[in-house]
Amino acid sequence: MLSKCENDVMNAVYNLCDGTDGCLVTCAEILSVLPAGRKYTHEHVSRALNNLCSDGYFDLISSSRSGEKIFVISLKDSGLNFKRAKKQKALDVAYKIGLAFIGAFATFIFGIILKAIAGG
Repeated sequence: MLSKCENDVMNAVYNLCDGTDGCLVTCAEILSVLPAGRKYTHEHVSRALNNLCSDGYFDLISSSRSGEKIFVISLKDSGLNFKRAKKQKALDVAYKIGLAFIGAFATFIFGIILKAIAGG
């Protein structure tokens, strides 16, 4: 399970890779794609990138270009399937909520039937 920061950073990396299996990005580019309402720093992004690399979402190589830190990111299978997995998780939650409503409705109907039989 990804933290909120890791989820935002993974979403940004996925968008920056733009359908390819890898990209070259700077911390500033990732920060520019992250949601504006949350206050992320270069340190948060670097930590999240290292955690995502450890979790197997992508391979990460850090380099320096003109004194600026640049990341070479190569997405792995779980990184390429990030959007699909996120969508599937939302569908699973919706399914469970729907199943709970059906169960509650069935219990309600069963209670009404029992009251009618018992004459209550």
